Amino acid sequence: MNDPEAVAGLTLRPWRDDDAAALITVVGDPLLERWTRVRAGDPGEARQWLEMQHAGRRTGSRFSFAVLDEAGKLVGNVALKRPDPAADDAEVGYWTAAYARGRGIAPRALGSLTRWAFATFPGVRRLRLLHQVDNTGSCRVAVKSGYVYEQTLSACHPYPLEGHLHVCHRQLQDPELAR
Repeated sequence: MNDPEAVAGLTLRPWRDDDAAALITVVGDPLLERWTRVRAGDPGEARQWLEMQHAGRRTGSRFSFAVLDEAGKLVGNVALKRPDPAADDAEVGYWTAAYARGRGIAPRALGSLTRWAFATFPGVRRLRLLHQVDNTGSCRVAVKSGYVYEQTLSACHPYPLEGHLHVCHRQLQDPELAR
């Protein structure tokens, strides 16, 4: 299985154990703590999070990619979550390092992941992106990446606020998306 294509100065590759130090540095960001469940405040937590990514890849339920800039510095993460391989939909997620925000990294990386997901999993017809309503930046990323707002969802643990559901349908996906 190939990895998502490199796009406009970004490389997407599977997470490696030697990413632990960079992961610890990046996820100490209060916004990431607020809007994601990523916890890696020390080497043990980082190893545990990385092992979850490796396990997901082994089972085919989660394909998570470190996003690196042209200098090889960690700038984010994108993931495809497929808990049911027989389902015709899957969920995408992403986060961007605080020092890399505002550079268009999330839409480019998510666009690459979207094209890869549709090319790699022909049975997937629809990709879902969810975020809390107060994460307006995520709404902008969703729209720039071709994910259309579909509905507002009720608050659900562990997220205390309502959420937005954005979707990207295979038949509407533009091959030039986020290039």
